Amino acid sequence: MSDNPKIILSAFADEAANRKTAVEQMSSLAALGLKYYSPRFVDVTGEGSVEHVVDLSDEKLGILKDIHAEYGMSVASIGSRIGKVKLLGQDDGSHNKYVDFDEYLETEVARTVNAAVALDAKLIRGFSFYHPKGEAPEPYLEQAASLIGQVADRFAAHNITYGLEVEANLVGQNGRMLAALAEMLDRPNLVCIFDGGNLSSQNLNWVEVFDEYVAMRDHIGWAHIKDYAVDRSLEWTGVVDEERLKNFVPANMGDSSHEAILRDLRDRLPEMNSRMQALGAPGVFLELEPHLKGGGQFGGFSGPDGMGVAVRALCSVLDYVGIDYDLRTMADIREARGF
Repeated sequence: MSDNPKIILSAFADEAANRKTAVEQMSSLAALGLKYYSPRFVDVTGEGSVEHVVDLSDEKLGILKDIHAEYGMSVASIGSRIGKVKLLGQDDGSHNKYVDFDEYLETEVARTVNAAVALDAKLIRGFSFYHPKGEAPEPYLEQAASLIGQVADRFAAHNITYGLEVEANLVGQNGRMLAALAEMLDRPNLVCIFDGGNLSSQNLNWVEVFDEYVAMRDHIGWAHIKDYAVDRSLEWTGVVDEERLKNFVPANMGDSSHEAILRDLRDRLPEMNSRMQALGAPGVFLELEPHLKGGGQFGGFSGPDGMGVAVRALCSVLDYVGIDYDLRTMADIREARGF
């Protein structure tokens, strides 16, 4: 019996599916040995209609839940797009949308809660809103925190934990800013989501990525696994554009400091697991979102082959640093068959 701490592997299943059908997504991840996933874009019926999970009808959510049971899959978190809208209704030269916040609560946020409840999800990931393009994020911390707090409180009413993901171009674009938001909000059901690729794609080297991890690590509830090889020939303008989203690589090849970060995380996992279990989650997730065949503002793609490469790369790093994980075994198959 290993004394190593354990994490739970998960993935964004739409990244593994060429046509994004629910059956393709579930079969791809089940074949790779995963038992959890985060739904995002999905064609539930296989008829060519790809929808975001929060836009699914109650009927389609029910069908999707039946497919989960068929493939032995459970939902780790809802891959929501909450917080990827503007803080201010002003033209800043970006294509980001502005939505009246009261309307936002009753539409996007309400639909996200509905999907989480229907699919038995205890976690929802989201973002920290776009401040005006070209401006520093610090002056917008309080305004972003006010909106995020209202979203988190809606989730708390349903015993759901809200995870704020670190990502470029948003108020919470680095570990320091995300930690400042978490400390300002001080909600028991709000945690941060680390994503190394979302930091290294901002032209950070591995030491700088590690420093941003340290800044936010006391607030981390789970992590996305995405790695990025920095191309120093690309001029850094302070904004991540589509050209920079072509250099994602497996977790053992890039500049996102995964080995050092996971080694540090190893000693923190027992406490983190206890915290997340108290919030209703089964433990701490490492969610693969590798973008190996391309990424964008609202998603990415790896294909079934790319997801396989990403899973094996992450497992090699976890083995090296001494963190245990579960993949499907013959015992799981026997249990599913009623043996």
